[in-house]
Amino acid sequence: MLEVGIKGQRETVVTKEKTATGIGSGLLEVFATPIMIALMEESAFMSVNEILDEGFTTVGIAVDIKHIAATPAGMKVVAKSELLKIDGRELTFKVEAYDEKGLIGEGIHKRFIVNNDKFQAKTDSKLEK
Repeated sequence: MLEVGIKGQRETVVTKEKTATGIGSGLLEVFATPIMIALMEESAFMSVNEILDEGFTTVGIAVDIKHIAATPAGMKVVAKSELLKIDGRELTFKVEAYDEKGLIGEGIHKRFIVNNDKFQAKTDSKLEK
């Protein structure tokens, strides 16, 4: 059952491919902000996905994230999420990321519950001429 307080966690090791130079978002070999945000989103998504009714999932609709410390390649990063609010189909999560030395990122991430088939069909209809 979907309820406030559900927690999630995902982790990764920073490889060169996950650095700013690796993805083209900067010139330094430090953990890239877009990859950190993706890990935070994955933590939130995975924490609720198995709880939803069959045929439903969540999609990200908002991120308000601060990347507050750099992480070098080779270090482990853990993203944590906690469901703070349920407003109809909108879910609000607190998200944080830590490397082996401490907090590196924090913020709020919102997701929306959707019907898989309807959402995909509506999105795919953009391809029609």
